[in-house]
Amino acid sequence: MAVSEPFSFLKHRKHNLDRMTLGDLVYSFFTYYAVLAYITVGIVSLVYAVKWFDNPVRMLLAMLAASVVFPFGWYLVHKNILHSRFLYKTPFTAATWKRIHFDHHQDPNDLRVLFGALANVLPTVGGVIAPIGYLIGGKSGAAAALGWAMVVTCFYEFCHCIQHLNYTPKLGFLKEIKRLHLSHHYHNEQGNYGITNYFWDRLFGTFYSKAGEKPKSPTVFNLGYTAEEAKRYPWVDKLSNGTRGDDHPRRFWQGKEGQGTQPEDASARVGGEP
Repeated sequence: MAVSEPFSFLKHRKHNLDRMTLGDLVYSFFTYYAVLAYITVGIVSLVYAVKWFDNPVRMLLAMLAASVVFPFGWYLVHKNILHSRFLYKTPFTAATWKRIHFDHHQDPNDLRVLFGALANVLPTVGGVIAPIGYLIGGKSGAAAALGWAMVVTCFYEFCHCIQHLNYTPKLGFLKEIKRLHLSHHYHNEQGNYGITNYFWDRLFGTFYSKAGEKPKSPTVFNLGYTAEEAKRYPWVDKLSNGTRGDDHPRRFWQGKEGQGTQPEDASARVGGEP
């Protein structure tokens, strides 16, 4: 895949991570609007942290708190919201759930839906981290915590991209977290909710190191939004122009009302997936 033009995200081009090189990814990553927004907010926050500089110990504690709260918050959101089934059951939240996580499990190699939606990520991270920083270190603590949280966000997002890129990391850390994350996508989605940090998975019993430790999940691709569920709650199906099948990469057809299952003999492999 050729390197995209600057700001090609404005053209809504699909970036297939299974066809990109590491250089392609780095270029696309740092021209993606969400990443640019995180970098901008991070720089501005850290500048204000210096401007409001007060107590260095409290500022460092605020940044340390951000480092702990971020992975814990991600674990809770990923497990209890993104992998919940209540969001697709109403027309008011179906589109949001589709965008923020369902589409990513439908096509894990699509860079556009790998990133969290900016309108959701920025207010959530800022709304949690900044008040905690303020409680620890006042204005400077809030600014330092938010600035550092943006650094952590970019780190998380880049590692997440590496985990889906057709690339074998040289670093043992990246190789290991990639292996664990891909098991979440292709073996059993009810575990390994972390991205770079699996401490909370270990603590709450959702961690598994090898595929043999958990059975193959029949909903690993559709997160429980099966053909039967689509008949009851059709909104995601209609928005998706058909969705992935239950236990392997196939699609079920849209009928007149966005429902209906694809015949077994019409199943097809999706590029780059087992």
